[in-house]
Amino acid sequence: MAVITISRQFGAGAMALGQMLADRFGYTFASREIVQQIADKAKVSTDFVLSVEREAGTRLSRLMSSIISSRGMVSKILRDDSGYIDEKLYLDYLVLTVVQIADEGNAVIMGRGSQYILKTHPDTIHILLVDDLENRVKRVEGREKVSSEQAERIVHPEDKRRLSLY
Repeated sequence: MAVITISRQFGAGAMALGQMLADRFGYTFASREIVQQIADKAKVSTDFVLSVEREAGTRLSRLMSSIISSRGMVSKILRDDSGYIDEKLYLDYLVLTVVQIADEGNAVIMGRGSQYILKTHPDTIHILLVDDLENRVKRVEGREKVSSEQAERIVHPEDKRRLSLY
């Protein structure tokens, strides 16, 4: 009933490693499924969850959260059956979802701060995958089918965004 978390630098090839480990051990591979579960809990689209995730930790996100003051102002605009998610709810749902997956066991959990969330969870192995910038740019270049310069313009902001989130 072990759990493996994989955190990584953007473009380091962790998705391939995670899928390979899950296949090899017969584990569940949890990556996009986490986003889907959060969307289901919040009753919003996966695109909405991904947009909140991309903005998490930014100054804009903190400003919007303080203006909206969680669900208060938004509830005046939305119908009662409408879903809602902000950075705080995203984090709450994220922790809940990651812990549920880990409690089921036999899972490889990709990123999303799972190494922090499951820091004290029993039978958990944490992997941090890093690579040289040159290799990461080449990997993104091939995966996204863009030039080396474009790939580098993808990698650098993603590194900054992840650093801000953590």
